[in-house]
Amino acid sequence: MPQRSSQPRRAPSRPSRPHRVVALVDENTNPFEVGCAIEVFGLPRPEIGHRLYDFALCAPSPRTVMRDGVFTLAGVAGLDAADDADTVIVPQRPDVEVPRRPALLDAVRRAHARGARLLSFCTGAFTLAEAGVLDGRRAATHWQWADAFRARFPAVRLETDVLFVDDGDILTAAGSAAALDLGLHVVRRDHGAEIANTVSRRLVFAAHRDGGQRQFVERPVPRVPDASLAPLLAWAQQRLDAPLSVADLAARAAVSPATLHRRFRAQLGTTPLAWLTAERTALACRLIERGETRLDVVAHRSGLGTAAHLRALMRRETGLTPSAYRRRFGPESAEDRTVSRETRRFP
Repeated sequence: MPQRSSQPRRAPSRPSRPHRVVALVDENTNPFEVGCAIEVFGLPRPEIGHRLYDFALCAPSPRTVMRDGVFTLAGVAGLDAADDADTVIVPQRPDVEVPRRPALLDAVRRAHARGARLLSFCTGAFTLAEAGVLDGRRAATHWQWADAFRARFPAVRLETDVLFVDDGDILTAAGSAAALDLGLHVVRRDHGAEIANTVSRRLVFAAHRDGGQRQFVERPVPRVPDASLAPLLAWAQQRLDAPLSVADLAARAAVSPATLHRRFRAQLGTTPLAWLTAERTALACRLIERGETRLDVVAHRSGLGTAAHLRALMRRETGLTPSAYRRRFGPESAEDRTVSRETRRFP
């Protein structure tokens, strides 16, 4: 664990503002994706004790007709609000063949040029591509529009049948519900697994679905009442430190491993082994956030076995080594926490 300096940390001469998130809204924007952005980034978090982000909506016009004219949005900021945002979100656009307004595309380009993080939800990837910021980059969009996207933007490395793509400073979500998956992924990246789990509990939404999971998950009517995986998942989550295998899960569910694999694919869009690994890695992150510094203990209690395996999986899942993750999300002293709330800005 890195040594703390013996010199007291001095508070900055003037507090910096919190990480600012701005969502762009234009004609025919889908209210659902706008609601996702507000729900994840715009609400106060009394259960955490402080706001996670400074959030605002902005639009090219004083009045914006939302999708299918269900309502008209007024009273939001102009596009210049995006010029000082740390993260800019482009929600869904149902009319992908209609070009965006030049002013909106310019706002996206300016944000990208100065190093802001860009997010798109669903077909919002068309807007990012139209602005020219996705050329040569990895991206996701709704499966229904994948062929149209490839035809219009061949320079973009479109990844089909995934929930979202994290390409560093540009992150793109697939379908509408995947906006919540990507939003929670960003919260986890900015604030750690513990706070992301707290936000997901308030949303009553899955704490973590890996971005590589399939977009389209078949949900056939079960032939028997106990076909749902929920009881099995709850049972396994209480035993992550045990040497659980796919065969153990299948035995618990009283099905063959092949049948279990099909059920995981149909209900969760992933495999039993991938689900176990993701759950164990998330548990390891929470243990580190709560102050456990011994990697062998973290690896054992999370069921990952060895410190070497823990290091490899954390780097793959979070992009950070355990020590870097601890420095970023581990427990702080009360004084440090107060200062960090005043100064924290996220990449």
